Amino acid sequence: MLPEQSLSFEAEIWLYPGEKASWHFITVPTEVSRQIRFFAGKTNGFGSIRVRAQIVATRWETSLFPDKASGCYFLPVKAMVRKAERITTGDWVSVELSIV
Repeated sequence: MLPEQSLSFEAEIWLYPGEKASWHFITVPTEVSRQIRFFAGKTNGFGSIRVRAQIVATRWETSLFPDKASGCYFLPVKAMVRKAERITTGDWVSVELSIV
């Protein structure tokens, strides 16, 4: 078993486009997405990868979802995280990810 891999990056929070959209995401940068793909190995349904994410002081577990068009992963940012850290669409944040 590989040791836990921790990856850090900065990115912008965006709102999923569409009618009545309420899902907020961060696009994991291309190079970080490549590293995740390498270290993750086997993926779950739809190519998702379980991760532990942290923004400022808030840590949570979720899944990254692949975007075939960009080759990057999308990190969903829950409402409780956005509220706790007072962040919203368009904000740039520092993210730390660990593959679970």
